[in-house]
Amino acid sequence: MIIILKQNADEGKVRTLLQGFEAQGLACHRSDGEHTSIVGLVGDTSRVDLESVRANDIVEDVKRVSEPYKAANRKFHPDDTVVSVGEARFGGLHFGVIAGPCSVESEEQIVAVAKAVKASGAGLLRGGAFKPRTSPYAFQGLHAEGLELLLLAKKETGLPIVSEIMDLSHLDLFRDVDIIQVGARNMQNFEMLKALGHCGKPILLKRGLANTIEEFLMSAEYILAGGNEQVILCERGIHTFETATRNTLDISAIPLLKHHSHLPVIVDPSHAAGIPWLVEPLAKAAVAAGADGVMIEVHNNPKAALCDGAQSLTPAQFDGVMRKVKAQLAFEGREG
Repeated sequence: MIIILKQNADEGKVRTLLQGFEAQGLACHRSDGEHTSIVGLVGDTSRVDLESVRANDIVEDVKRVSEPYKAANRKFHPDDTVVSVGEARFGGLHFGVIAGPCSVESEEQIVAVAKAVKASGAGLLRGGAFKPRTSPYAFQGLHAEGLELLLLAKKETGLPIVSEIMDLSHLDLFRDVDIIQVGARNMQNFEMLKALGHCGKPILLKRGLANTIEEFLMSAEYILAGGNEQVILCERGIHTFETATRNTLDISAIPLLKHHSHLPVIVDPSHAAGIPWLVEPLAKAAVAAGADGVMIEVHNNPKAALCDGAQSLTPAQFDGVMRKVKAQLAFEGREG
């Protein structure tokens, strides 16, 4: 349920109204925009009398929300949410760039890549310490050592770091990670999502390999319901019958997500394509569709990479993509 407050509504009366809802076991999420203040009620609102609430002299209107995701719904929060990490911003007119290797392999590798992507304009460094792999025999990451190397690269460059969590038992290891990534395979790991709702850190949530937009937003809802409003959605391609690319990038998901939700949306063209030369056109398409950022895989020696080298850009290639993306953002009057 959504309650639209009148402009300049008396704050004392607003507090009294909200306390009444909370006494009924409802959670109240208030969003103050430039011209409108909205209160979203989450919980069993079936017993709330719409006409009684509408008759209150501080209430402009009352509406029921049919979508199952409430806190993630743009109706609850008309203005874009902006997630800030270091100097990077995602959402609104802000465009953030995350770049780095699929997996952390050595100090030399991660520091070299960090310096290169920062020089090209990336605002955050990505790197996998725990790697989910289809084959149990493939490289699984350096685990805690990988996180330590990411922190070393952060110290060298000042770039905030992004890394994927695979299991809740590892959560303490991520205390110094700036953005915790939830991968596609864990998008519906609801116990993990509930715990991350209380962790106090920004969460980068990737869309599942074959999940709908509503399912994606419902997973975000789990995190938001725990009180963590710092959620970034990531479209990374979905499984289709097409075999020419690793996955199929769902460009339509970007405007759809931004229409239905206030959360920032970024795109991972590397995982979507699996082909280095496709990263640039897909990144440009993401900007044109209104994405709030991109996450791109960069390796200083892709041919020798222990994970996903075939889809990684060299630092020089990444620099070329960044120049094109920056020019496109400048043309659109966006910050990036």
